[in-house]
Amino acid sequence: MTENGSGSIGRRGLIVTGAATALTLGTVSFANAAPGGGAGSSRPDETRVVRGTLPTGSPDFVYLPVEVPHGVRELAVSYTYEKETVPAGTQNNALDIGIFDERGTGLGGAGFRGWSGGARTEFFIRADDATPGYLRGPVRAGTWHVALGPYTVAPQGLPYTVTITLKYGEPGTTPAPVYPPTRAKGRGRAWYRGDCHMHSVYSDGGRTPAQIAALARAAGLDFINTSEHNTNSAHRAWQGLWGDDLLIMTGEEITTRNGHVVALGTNPGTFVDWRYRARDNRFGHFAREVRAAGGIVVPAHPHATCVGCGWKFGFGEADAVEVWNGPYTPDDEVTLQEWDNSLTVSGRSGRPWTPAMGNSDAHRDPDRIGGPQTVVLADDLSREAIQAGLKAGHSYVAESAAVSLSFTVSGGHGQHAGIGERLRADAAEPVTARLEVTGAPGCSVAFVTDQGTLYTTQLPASGTGTATWQTTPQYATYIRAEVRHAPVVPGLPGPLAAFTNPVFLDAL
Repeated sequence: MTENGSGSIGRRGLIVTGAATALTLGTVSFANAAPGGGAGSSRPDETRVVRGTLPTGSPDFVYLPVEVPHGVRELAVSYTYEKETVPAGTQNNALDIGIFDERGTGLGGAGFRGWSGGARTEFFIRADDATPGYLRGPVRAGTWHVALGPYTVAPQGLPYTVTITLKYGEPGTTPAPVYPPTRAKGRGRAWYRGDCHMHSVYSDGGRTPAQIAALARAAGLDFINTSEHNTNSAHRAWQGLWGDDLLIMTGEEITTRNGHVVALGTNPGTFVDWRYRARDNRFGHFAREVRAAGGIVVPAHPHATCVGCGWKFGFGEADAVEVWNGPYTPDDEVTLQEWDNSLTVSGRSGRPWTPAMGNSDAHRDPDRIGGPQTVVLADDLSREAIQAGLKAGHSYVAESAAVSLSFTVSGGHGQHAGIGERLRADAAEPVTARLEVTGAPGCSVAFVTDQGTLYTTQLPASGTGTATWQTTPQYATYIRAEVRHAPVVPGLPGPLAAFTNPVFLDAL
């Protein structure tokens, strides 16, 4: 084991990589292959240790170059860092980690080989296997870069230690990945239930893909979407877990320092970079990358209170927005109201609007897969059909499969519209909103327009019932429905049990 001082602050260099500044430390070198060594040799493992301290105000990413010689079978990395004593309300040290191979660290991710954020303290990569979160494949000779992400730095600085070990020998072979199909059997044109934001052991979750698939079926889901933080490594981990009854789409939770976004249903194997902030003006480029890879763009938990979670990129590139994330909390209520406020402009102008969806963001017990879930009207159970339904807003969100809704708005001349559609009627013509609910005992129903909540009624004790309400296009730009539990805090609305996307009213 050799100590290496390349982590010293005095030897750092500031470089620009794409849109973001990054700190590059001194290079870690290993001896070249010994005479007669190489692939298949019995050359002993080699280890280097790097120590340093990152100051407050460090760039988002710190790269530690590692010169990898020929003949390496496995590269292993571990790291530690110190917490400090900080005043109340001050963020303590948090350090993420990942790695890029000899193809470099350029924005776009050609050299990306894995990321575990702060979920792991060690990882390995070799041709036939890799730690979850990392991409298996040969360890080729060249300059690799351990990527450190100082997420938060205490006022005293962030002391860290990185240990790199190279193991020599035959490289082995890389199995061809087996990815989920993009279509399941389905029921033709129907309402399908799905949860498109969740985490497994392939990022910071505690469940295996097999456990998630079982829980998805138990929750009555028809489709799910993989969404690991900043890695596509889980795309190949679902072999044998899909079926006629469960569509598994592949994606990523692109976890930037200015908010998170779910890339929903990208082509298997697609990686989308996350190393930029709103000030870098790069999000539009990567949103287009998501779409070019067959996915849709869904900002996640826009008003979550975790560090770096607040959404700063605007919604101009969003195909949908995650309004409800996990158990219903005040930040979901704020997001719901913000989304509702956006509907008026779209309603009267005819401009595109951003549909809402809900997902569990489940990580581990007791997080509930399918709580909430988005129920989508789609032509069949395929990636393309589900995405089309989501983008059109032909969907509602429910806390579980026990809750079902049917929502329509009809005019006096036989015209009618369903969720996400437009109803054309004379400005003063009465139109009737009708909501049928099952599975919501103890809940109330409300109809919401651009003027706010104008009608509320209590469901029967069974939780099954029908509510109707009349208005006119000149009085309401849109109508949507909410089903809520009884208030927990006096004066505040109760938690949602379900809500629909709107029906827009176009006055003739």
